[in-house]
Amino acid sequence: MDGSQDNSAETWTVAGRTFRSRLIVGTGKYKDYAQNAAAAEAAGAEIVTVALRRVNLSDPTQPMLADFVKPDRFTYLPNTAGCFTGEEAVRTLRLAREAGGWDLVKLEVLSQTKHLLPDMEETLRALKLLISEDFQVMVYCSDDPVYAKKLEDAGAAAIMPAAAPIGSGRGIQNALNLGLIIEQTSVPVLVDAGVGTASDAVVAMELGCDAVLMNTAIAEAKDPIRMARAMKHAVIAGREAYLAGRMDKRMYADPSSPLSGLI
Repeated sequence: MDGSQDNSAETWTVAGRTFRSRLIVGTGKYKDYAQNAAAAEAAGAEIVTVALRRVNLSDPTQPMLADFVKPDRFTYLPNTAGCFTGEEAVRTLRLAREAGGWDLVKLEVLSQTKHLLPDMEETLRALKLLISEDFQVMVYCSDDPVYAKKLEDAGAAAIMPAAAPIGSGRGIQNALNLGLIIEQTSVPVLVDAGVGTASDAVVAMELGCDAVLMNTAIAEAKDPIRMARAMKHAVIAGREAYLAGRMDKRMYADPSSPLSGLI
């Protein structure tokens, strides 16, 4: 079976690390770490994001993430969720590298507003500081192609535009801008935040995203494990459709069978 028929061996690479799964899942909002681990397994994920300011990685008197979401099974992607200044984000990731040796990280610097969209000025400033300290940085950002280009030029390992505000479940709100970002970017592009259900993940992958990152869409589903499985299949289906190349859209009907020479 040739590659056009079997895409199971396809991989993607970020910061020199190669993965097969194009679905990244979070480690927050689950009822407990056991459910979180089960969802990550059901999703087929290889990378899990870890909110360093919210997840227990070091207190043995409390349940610890690593006892359930095993570091030898998943690549931990430390992130700066809950940071509102560049200094907070940089300090958090410095501590992460000292504690766990992590240098592949996810940067997010949020605005203190109801929508929690990224503060792009602070994000770009923090990125430059982290790059100067030899971090490999995947960057959460707005769906602004101009700022996305600035992040890439500054050395971002991946560009991660929000589909919609964090935890909103609204799906992709600006497919045009997302498409422009994908078209212009030479590093991986991942939709991050705002996914609500499987069809949202399909759309992201059909547009040409390299992967999708989500947390709330799975964690707050009525059945998180089943939703994790759905998202796994959605990402695969969307990627396959993107590689296959969709048919052209037409204004009028084009019959599947000839209309002439009928019996």
